[in-house]
Amino acid sequence: MKFKKLIASMCITAISVASLAGCGSKPAETPADQGGAAAPADKVTLQIGFENSMTEPIGQALQKWADLVDEESGGTMEIVLYPDSQLGNKTDLIDSMLLGENVATLADGAFYADYGVPDFGIVFGPFLFDNWDQCWTLIESDWYKEQEAKLEEKGLKLIASNWAYGSRHTLTVKPVNTVADLAGMKIRVPSNQIQTLGFNALGAAATGMSLGDVYQALQTKTIDGAENPLSTLYGRKLHEVAKNLILDGHVLNFTTWVCSSDWFNSLTEEQQNILTKTGKEAGIYNNQIQEESEADYLQKMKDEGVTVVEPTEEVIAGFREKAQSFYEQGDTFGWSEGLYDTVRAAMGAK
Repeated sequence: MKFKKLIASMCITAISVASLAGCGSKPAETPADQGGAAAPADKVTLQIGFENSMTEPIGQALQKWADLVDEESGGTMEIVLYPDSQLGNKTDLIDSMLLGENVATLADGAFYADYGVPDFGIVFGPFLFDNWDQCWTLIESDWYKEQEAKLEEKGLKLIASNWAYGSRHTLTVKPVNTVADLAGMKIRVPSNQIQTLGFNALGAAATGMSLGDVYQALQTKTIDGAENPLSTLYGRKLHEVAKNLILDGHVLNFTTWVCSSDWFNSLTEEQQNILTKTGKEAGIYNNQIQEESEADYLQKMKDEGVTVVEPTEEVIAGFREKAQSFYEQGDTFGWSEGLYDTVRAAMGAK
């Protein structure tokens, strides 16, 4: 694993040099693609690596962000996009940030818990939020700002937190109609403790795995299912090999864009403001197209043979009740005492 991370870091460093020599805001563009034109020597480049495709709403919104940065900076700053895990997985990218590399990626509280800010992990707990308004209230709260500051001390800077990744649902090879049907099923989750134990609390056998490996794992029955927003499930074509979907919405997944604290602090105040301002603007655009696309993705999945379960309130109540055991494991996660109640209050929950 160390060797893999070293190689990933070396690759990213090499790409950084190439990017500074001249790249546009298009995915993985090379100087040759631009007719050999070189960028100004002092041009600031941020490389964003992510697992999703450019056709997903998140990819479209990232292109919007790249365009905004170019416009706001007068061409002195650029974002270069690397979709489909071209720069490696999330853990590799975060480890590179800790070395000061000029890279960013999409990550969530569950990952930040693994990087030294344990309380942050609760935002990815199952059935924590009742609605999206609670998410947006939370990111403006004093509690959230405290977590951001702690994360920055660990070497990671949040550029923007107002991006909706989507409601996360569960796609399986066998039907799931209630939470009891998840018992013993191997469900792919991102490789972090919070999401692993969160799905285990629902009765499943959570399996950490890179998103790029999930299609084959479903195809070979190595796993029984996967969870993600509809845009990602469809964008990765997972519905081709798993034909059962339950709209459980177990996590209302707002997400963040994170970079190196050292790299961010090396920018001028004006450059920092451009990056954060445009990141939030692109987040608003992202949320609009995410909402608009969800019904479209659902219909496409139905048209392509997926059986969709829209659970009743009673069924969801069963999921919520099962999920409560997760929040009783605060000592396991190193959470502050009373964290669940603190966060529920910070999000304005009654």
